[in-house]
Amino acid sequence: MGSLNVSYGKFNGGAERKISKAILVTALASAFVVGTVIFLAVGINNEGDDNVGTDHARRLQSTPNAVKNACSSTLYPELCVSSISSYGGLASKAGSMEILRVAVNVAIDGVKKGQAHTRRLFSPDLDFRQRGALKDCMEMFDDTLDELHNTLSDLRNATFMSMPKHAAGLETLLSAAITNQYTCLEGFTLCKGHLKRDLKGGLHNVSHLVSNSLAMVGNITARAKQALANADSRPDRRRRLLSEDFVSIDEEGFPSWMSAGDRRLLQVNATNITANAVVAKDGSGHYTTISAALDAAPENSKTRFVIYVKKGVYQENVDLHKKKHFIMFVGDGKDVTVVTASRSVGGGNYTTFHSATVAVTGMGFIARDITFENTAGASNHQAVALRVGSDLSAFYRCSFKGYQDTLYVHSLRQFFRECDIYGTVDFIFGNAAVVFQNCNLYARKPLENQKIMYTAQGRVDPNQNTGISIHNCRVTADSDMAAVKSSFKTYLGRPWKEYSRTVFMQSYLDDLIDPAGWLEWNETFALSTLYYGEYMNTGPGAGTANRVKWPGYRVITSATEASQFTADEFIEGDTWLPSTGIEYISGLIS
Repeated sequence: MGSLNVSYGKFNGGAERKISKAILVTALASAFVVGTVIFLAVGINNEGDDNVGTDHARRLQSTPNAVKNACSSTLYPELCVSSISSYGGLASKAGSMEILRVAVNVAIDGVKKGQAHTRRLFSPDLDFRQRGALKDCMEMFDDTLDELHNTLSDLRNATFMSMPKHAAGLETLLSAAITNQYTCLEGFTLCKGHLKRDLKGGLHNVSHLVSNSLAMVGNITARAKQALANADSRPDRRRRLLSEDFVSIDEEGFPSWMSAGDRRLLQVNATNITANAVVAKDGSGHYTTISAALDAAPENSKTRFVIYVKKGVYQENVDLHKKKHFIMFVGDGKDVTVVTASRSVGGGNYTTFHSATVAVTGMGFIARDITFENTAGASNHQAVALRVGSDLSAFYRCSFKGYQDTLYVHSLRQFFRECDIYGTVDFIFGNAAVVFQNCNLYARKPLENQKIMYTAQGRVDPNQNTGISIHNCRVTADSDMAAVKSSFKTYLGRPWKEYSRTVFMQSYLDDLIDPAGWLEWNETFALSTLYYGEYMNTGPGAGTANRVKWPGYRVITSATEASQFTADEFIEGDTWLPSTGIEYISGLIS
């Protein structure tokens, strides 16, 4: 593995990894938790005040047992107790739901302080890469605040006994909020100066505060399920997706924003679709660029806006931002309708996050019959074709072409069906909850001395509901790689973050897969905390006799265990995929 494989965009597997892991393990035991962490979380500045430590100790002594009990289920219990006990307005007899709401509010305060601190770091003498990384952070702070406010909105409609109906949406939002802090930090990997050092402590603190909220959601949900079971009752099968202020479910069980017409959009010929906007390079449509059509789309819409992109090669970077909800791209066919650009980390000083040809964050996005491409080439290292941070997003008969870091499945819930993904190093990566079904994963010829990894999943917290599920796909070589595949080591994946989670199920694995199957990121990092599984795969590369012997790797033999990673169970697919019109497999293939 060439050193450049891991030195751009994603944290380097060496010292950076060890520092990050040490912070995660030791943060609570340090005085940082009692002093600076509290300042960052809730605005208590103990500098120059001798009474602050005493006052803090008194608050801890008077902390209600309910808070201590709620915090005992978290990964960072000391921080949990400290931050919640320092937050005003919590009733002495508060229940677990009220404590959870306070925990989310504490995290919001932490994000706001981090946002203000980051804003102050902008200066005229920063270079392009430094400014880009800070802009990534500001975007991540905005996204995190939206996700935490949506969490509070959902909690306003929740009770203890109804938490099982809300859990999937809450876990999705909080998982994404944690991921955002690490995305911010990754942008500084190649930056000069002290910006990363200035931000690291506060960002890890915010991620820990959100982690505490996520753990509480899981604990409350488990207790509510037990109470329901004890009462011989069952929670409503339909899962809540997001706040009722934002999404409701109709009588047929479909999200209200999915009309009967939406359900047919993926099943008819593109020329028969009534589009809201038509893009054509030859001037025969409403617009000649996709970006112009997006600019015309309404913001915060609850209805589908269809952009038909006629055949042609569109050379542009497209940013579908978070206020553009329920956008749909319809092309004339993959490799016929192509959107392409060439931003990269190695060749253009972009962060991995902003190297994407197309970036999608508005919820409910759908695309069909279109290619997303980054032409920067293997020598320019990280170069993303598509980045997705859109909840309940689906891609049908699309193609994604690049080399290193082709497809960035950044966060939230995503589904890919009958798509082609091409790349070399870590070419499907990120921390979404994502299912790939009936897709083709093509390894391309890499640079000399590079290894190929199909996946690099980035789960940073064991309570996150994220991971990559490859189901009923073909894992093979592209034409340029097929003739030289014996010259390059090829692996199913490697652990980008400590709780990396990836499964290959009922898929065809070609003979280019190394017998070990999986590759270390750096020495022993994450080998006992990751979850890598294989279930009922076929093909010459599917043999598991010589696979890695890591504690976190398993050959899955239980259908019950494998079912956790199906479209229905992993991304709540039965509650929203039928409304997209995309054919899909709900469970395992019998």
